[in-house]
Amino acid sequence: MLKQIGQIGVPVKDVKRAAAFYRDTLGMQQLFETENMSFFECESVRLMLTLPENDSFDHPGSVLYFNVIDIEETYQQLEDKGVAFLDQPHVVAKMDETETWMTFFKDTEGNTHALMSEVKA
Repeated sequence: MLKQIGQIGVPVKDVKRAAAFYRDTLGMQQLFETENMSFFECESVRLMLTLPENDSFDHPGSVLYFNVIDIEETYQQLEDKGVAFLDQPHVVAKMDETETWMTFFKDTEGNTHALMSEVKA
């Protein structure tokens, strides 16, 4: 049975440019880099930025939702670093006493990702 995701691949057009964005702008820990790939530590999941092997992999990747403690603070820090946000932090769901907040942004390769935070209402 499938139980845990070990790695997520994100297709990129320029490995060096994408790696700089994830490392220097988003502050993720880079593990290592090859000519066609760059790997990052994201808690228990490894993130792989990769040039597409063939045309069937050459499309925007899945949306990655990064958990943050303070979405407003993280949004401001990343916006100050030039991250292109598509919207501002906003509530997307209310469940009992918990609100789920999100804001979406583009990486340097055109992939859409999000910050998310679950807070007590």
